Amino acid sequence: MEEMRTGADFVQVDKNVDPVLIRLQNLRKTYGAKPALNGLDLELGRGKIVGLLGPNGSGKTTLIKILNGLLRPTEGIALIDGYAPGVETKARVSYLPDRMYFADWMRACDLMDFFSDFYADFDRQKAAEMFSALGIRPTERIKTMSKGTKEKVQLVLVMSRKAELYLLDEPIAGVDPAARDFILSTILTNYNEDGTVIISTHLISDIERVLDEVIFLQNGQIVRHDTVDNIRAVEGKSVDQLFREVFRAVPYQGGDF
Repeated sequence: MEEMRTGADFVQVDKNVDPVLIRLQNLRKTYGAKPALNGLDLELGRGKIVGLLGPNGSGKTTLIKILNGLLRPTEGIALIDGYAPGVETKARVSYLPDRMYFADWMRACDLMDFFSDFYADFDRQKAAEMFSALGIRPTERIKTMSKGTKEKVQLVLVMSRKAELYLLDEPIAGVDPAARDFILSTILTNYNEDGTVIISTHLISDIERVLDEVIFLQNGQIVRHDTVDNIRAVEGKSVDQLFREVFRAVPYQGGDF
């Protein structure tokens, strides 16, 4: 057994036998009086590709940032491999934010140097091979790249790590449909098989084929966590169809607010 600190609490986790990679207990995050996450309880195992799905403002990016250690929860517990997000989890988590965070003057080769210096699990040869397949030159600077190419560069870097958890926030939002297949193939064939991938996206029909499980978030709460196979078997419909039903906007009929 190993003792882990989570805020003011201590949590006992047997890291040798625990099959759970992510554990959330009554996780809350508020901004003033507004709750962004409202009492999340969740367990996710290893070796999964999970879709984190919900409308704008449902709490997807907030949850991803908490797991990545960029935000601290207001209340509750979040554990990754038994650790609260922080110094210990940085080597375990590979994060793709929803916007570019590198300096415009950097070249693709500079970014590979950067990741090689920071992450012991970064596979430079794999990154170089994927850049070549995408037609991205090592000397090409970020400021000369299109928005879609920048997103591809970030994804290549993130997926070239052998991480335990990959957090991908809208990885295919800015690329053309032809490039989405390459990106999804990159995710499928390059993530650590013992790790888990969490993909936040609105383009459900495009990514559904690669997902093992889905989490539906609404108003900061989990309204459904299920396997894709079970949804298809029990509901008789695709994840995209179910999502549209669950989150369907009801037209305003008039009356007081």
